[in-house]
Amino acid sequence: MTPERFTALTSRFAQLCVGVIGDFSLDRYFDIDPAKAETSLETGLPVHNVTSVRCSPGAAGNIVQNLGALGTGKLWPVGFCGEDGEGFELLRALRAVPGVSLDNFLRTPDRRTFTYTKPLRHTPSQPPVELSRLDIKNWAPTPADVEDELCSALHDLAPEFDALIVMDQAGVPGCGVITPAVLKTVREVSLAHPRLVILADSRHGLGSFPPLVFKMNAAEFAALTTPAQTQRHSIGDIDPAAAALPLAEIMTGANRLAAASQRAVFITLAERGIIGAAPDEPAVHLPALPVRGEIDIVGAGDAVTAALTLSLAAGATLGEAMQLAQAAASIVIHQLGTTGWARVPEIKARLFR
Repeated sequence: MTPERFTALTSRFAQLCVGVIGDFSLDRYFDIDPAKAETSLETGLPVHNVTSVRCSPGAAGNIVQNLGALGTGKLWPVGFCGEDGEGFELLRALRAVPGVSLDNFLRTPDRRTFTYTKPLRHTPSQPPVELSRLDIKNWAPTPADVEDELCSALHDLAPEFDALIVMDQAGVPGCGVITPAVLKTVREVSLAHPRLVILADSRHGLGSFPPLVFKMNAAEFAALTTPAQTQRHSIGDIDPAAAALPLAEIMTGANRLAAASQRAVFITLAERGIIGAAPDEPAVHLPALPVRGEIDIVGAGDAVTAALTLSLAAGATLGEAMQLAQAAASIVIHQLGTTGWARVPEIKARLFR
């Protein structure tokens, strides 16, 4: 890809309308100064003094944040938060993203706001160290009336979309946004709008999803393509060896998936790069860009999802979309102690130094 082609593609981002349906979380960072450590007089336990609190949209919200950073013209988040303090902070963080409309984002007393609280210990001249994370999740199935509102919003908005991202990251299947009823609506939208770019990513695996553009990591690929693994309870149970399959084997599997779904398939491989395949293009492997110091992989997958989706909607080829996505991930992993994002000028500088 030449710099001129890069500019031609990315200049189209501002004309695109993108929907994101899925699990929106609040990423809340507690910055801890170890020099201010104390011991509790009451319990004798260590006291970690928090010197600042940082909140940003996480999970599907971080995808929205990455889309906004890339200059997307219009963003429609479709999801929910609770009527709690975490929900207030999540909505405030989403409103700060350029181009976002929250008209179809639900606030409901029937759900808690999905939250990752990340205590970070900061020591001068050293990377921040994350302590044990505190999560808030929903443990009961999503109520039917909430499902109905999500499905109705998706049907109403679909004609406006140039692309749609489906992000399934709820801690417990069926207790987040991407329930069977919502997935059925996604299928209906894909059939009604066959030219719409719809990219799906699920930490629980994509086996129950309709034919869409699939983006997955190596473990999720192994679960989807290895029958013995699909019977396990979660992606995390997969034998690590299955996630380290030879590149040639992954490329063969990607070709089969793309042929079966008649959609593009992308498999992210961390330090090994990314593999992509399409029905009319054989699988290609793009190596990862070199690491330039300490890294923090939080948010890298979201950056890839946003860049792939926007690039495809803007008319990029498979290889061009992968190039932009890899550069975006390379930028994000070098942002320490935060849920990061990448901007177009940064990506351009990374690709054409």
